Amino acid sequence: MTNGDIKNTLSPLEQVRRKHRVGVAPAAGTGEAAKKAGKPVVRKRLSSDDEKLLNALMASEQDFIDSPAFYEKAADNKIYDEAPDIAKPDTSWYHPVMDDLSASRSRTVKSAQQVILTGAEEKVLFHQFNYARYRVWKLQQDVWATDARQPTPEQADEILRWHRVSERVREQIAETNLALVLAMAKRTRMSEVDFADLVSEGNMALLRAVDKFDAGRGYKFSTYACRAILKAFSRQGMKLSKYRQRFPTDFDPKLERSNFLETKRAGFEKDAAEEVKRIVLDNRADLTDVERTVIEHRFGLEAGENEKPMTLEQVGQIIGVTKERVRQIQNKAMEKIRLQLEANFLGNRAAAEAAAEAAALEAEQQASLEVKTPQRPRVPTLN
Repeated sequence: MTNGDIKNTLSPLEQVRRKHRVGVAPAAGTGEAAKKAGKPVVRKRLSSDDEKLLNALMASEQDFIDSPAFYEKAADNKIYDEAPDIAKPDTSWYHPVMDDLSASRSRTVKSAQQVILTGAEEKVLFHQFNYARYRVWKLQQDVWATDARQPTPEQADEILRWHRVSERVREQIAETNLALVLAMAKRTRMSEVDFADLVSEGNMALLRAVDKFDAGRGYKFSTYACRAILKAFSRQGMKLSKYRQRFPTDFDPKLERSNFLETKRAGFEKDAAEEVKRIVLDNRADLTDVERTVIEHRFGLEAGENEKPMTLEQVGQIIGVTKERVRQIQNKAMEKIRLQLEANFLGNRAAAEAAAEAAALEAEQQASLEVKTPQRPRVPTLN
């Protein structure tokens, strides 16, 4: 199968991915040797994680702190094999101390097995760290100098190997100096900043300090790192101050007004309007004839769809009362409709009871009006 056939079988998305993917070129002479031996040519393939890591490494030039020791003969042996063994730190104390300091900053930062590096040991670790980054940079230059600009399998393995060496030494340096961040955070008076956020910002500053520190100048790393951490805390305070100027108070969900009722009623607006119309037309709210007439004319419910709402004065001319009296009749009718709507449509029990009480009260008033005045007893006349 040719490359064109393979390309035609791939999806457009996979074609774009293959186009921007950093491939691993076959080593020189590997294919010819395999063909002469009668064996199929096998290209080494990286795992998906290694391929992503290789893409990230080849996307930008590797930084490092240069040193004359990198260009000496047998630099690998001198920097790694002949270097003294340095104890690795035990960070099991970190999380318990963080929990205690989060509750109270006044406690002293102590670790059970804290490793304190000498100046010579720091120089050894930083030489190992920067030499590994230097080797990655050198391999990048070798790859980019070729026409293919793709690493061979051997170059890819070397790039990944030296990158892992640099990350391992970087992690060792950072873990050894974790107590610096906690000590600086304890000394910093920034009550408005959460302690965990302050420590997180300090840890990021510590990692940046590891990347930028030049051990060849003769200074202790703790001096450089403490200054970098304090600067990071200062920037965090300035950033928070600007944020407070724009947002004086924090968002508190408990103090926010709930829009539950508005959201619930919004979904029922159309149905509620239809329900109100049916209540009026079916007279389920026990409206009087005058009240129905006012509601139908005021809201255009009378006759067909072309009925237009009338003003209070126009309705008053129809039923023969003033517009103020029309407003009173309308308000009374609307109250009846509202109670009926909430009782039967919105499921409000309290409204149902209020509607029943209003209906009973109106019935009593109507009955009292219908009571006839008692007649006087007839006095018999004398003949």
